[in-house]
Amino acid sequence: MALVLKGKVITELGIRSPASSFFSVFIKQLHNLQNIAGKVHEAKVHQGDDWHGTDTVKIWTVTLDRKVQTLKESIEVIDEQNKSATFSVFDGEVSKNYKTLKINLQVIDKDDTDGVAKWTFDYEKLNENIAPPYHFLDYITEITKDVDAHLLKA
Repeated sequence: MALVLKGKVITELGIRSPASSFFSVFIKQLHNLQNIAGKVHEAKVHQGDDWHGTDTVKIWTVTLDRKVQTLKESIEVIDEQNKSATFSVFDGEVSKNYKTLKINLQVIDKDDTDGVAKWTFDYEKLNENIAPPYHFLDYITEITKDVDAHLLKA
């Protein structure tokens, strides 16, 4: 019997802010996330010159699974027309459990005032004793709520 180490975790969260504005926070205003989201404590560019480029690596200090953790992230793909982006998350605690962790965000307009933020976590665990990254669902739910509330106040 083959071990299943790869998997996918998906959550869809309703948002009330415009989909284009919500998507823009993660693509054009990522440097502000530390000022918007309570679970993001610090963010800085580690490698590269542009916060929003696909060749830039950022270091994030976040509260994940009730612990302050540091991890690295880079944007792999941006599809502005479909309001979709894929991020690679690595190093720190993430690398202790996962060979790969990719996070895809797709923001979908439902109507003029409502939308959906669809988050997909594609992962490969280092071994079968490691749980899927369900703890990221709580984290991303809080981030989504914080960004949505911030945009509704603006």
